[in-house]
Amino acid sequence: MAYTLKAHPHINEIGSTAWDACANPILTDPHCGIPFDPFVSYAFLNALEDSGSAVSETGWAPYHIALATEEDEDTILGVVPMYLKNHSQGEYVFDHSWADALERAGGRYYPKLQVSVPFTPATGRRLLTPSHPDAPDRETALMAGMTQVAEELNASSIHVTFASESQWAHMGKAGFLQRTHSQFHWQNQRYSNFEDFLGALSRKKRKNVNRERRDALANGITVEWVTGNDLTEAHWDAFYEFYMDTGYRKWGRPYLTREFFSSIGSSMPNDVLLILAKRGGKYVAGAINFIGGDCLFGRNWGCTEHHRFLHFEICYYQAIDFAIQRGLNRVEAGAQGSHKLARGYMPSHTYSAHWIVNPSFREAVDRYLEDEREYVDQEIDFIEERYSPFRSDPGSSETPRDSESDE
Repeated sequence: MAYTLKAHPHINEIGSTAWDACANPILTDPHCGIPFDPFVSYAFLNALEDSGSAVSETGWAPYHIALATEEDEDTILGVVPMYLKNHSQGEYVFDHSWADALERAGGRYYPKLQVSVPFTPATGRRLLTPSHPDAPDRETALMAGMTQVAEELNASSIHVTFASESQWAHMGKAGFLQRTHSQFHWQNQRYSNFEDFLGALSRKKRKNVNRERRDALANGITVEWVTGNDLTEAHWDAFYEFYMDTGYRKWGRPYLTREFFSSIGSSMPNDVLLILAKRGGKYVAGAINFIGGDCLFGRNWGCTEHHRFLHFEICYYQAIDFAIQRGLNRVEAGAQGSHKLARGYMPSHTYSAHWIVNPSFREAVDRYLEDEREYVDQEIDFIEERYSPFRSDPGSSETPRDSESDE
């Protein structure tokens, strides 16, 4: 089949119907086997652009690819969320050392192409096609389109971050360099409630979790879950204050505008969960989560009052409780954070694929990634074996880890 590809500087040129048919085919085909992903939805990505969060002025110039056939250019068969970038901020897969090495050698690293969801370290499909027998061929055509755009824009490289494992493998076969990292994810082992989950932990970890939850709410703090039509601009005002506080402390300049939150609140309210802490009739902390078909994605947190263990309660324990009640398979609580381990979040692989134009530089990066993949595998195995908070024998209430410290 002869395909045609076109790059679009704004997602609205493709349109919500065509985009979502590729990004979330489950919306029209409940049996497609591809879980709903809020981050690649038209509503989320369009909100990033319309709010001025992911636009050329912030270094995220959209170059979304749409795939069609020569016979029917109006029917979109696949799309890719892609951006032309002049920096490496807001990506969570760090390549600053690559940029420095190439430029020290006299090369030019920027601009580059980024295939990702801006500011969002959450795993998902990146080559977006409906569930169809021709899906692998369409993915191959999309990859060819990405490299074609890179050549036309004189970009140094293409970076596909937080890809699904299957698409990562497909890109590897197509010549993309393969990279792995790790995050801490919570897995739902068909727990009936939070107490059931606690029963799977070692005695010491179970005791620590109960103490942290008790202490987090000791100062008259209550917790609210707000989603769907219950979300109001007052909730977004409160959360944005928390977000700005964290953003200025961690990044220097927060990525998301206030308009972004109003946009998702109106366009995708049922896919958003705010977990808010209130004291004395006032919201003092909160976290935003996004509800996928099989996963709760924890994203941003902030507070105006600091209370011991409140971060753990709002971001980790409440998320677990919600996921159990909704029957979701896992919780992804964002990038990094080994402190999540003691709260039941175990290390999991994440995947990225990279296309580098300069052959000498590509060869050097390839050698580096081979060693890095081995290190990531060893680190995950070591953590699982040595520091798992779970009981090694489900039939016993004690494990050797019960006598170990939390450090």
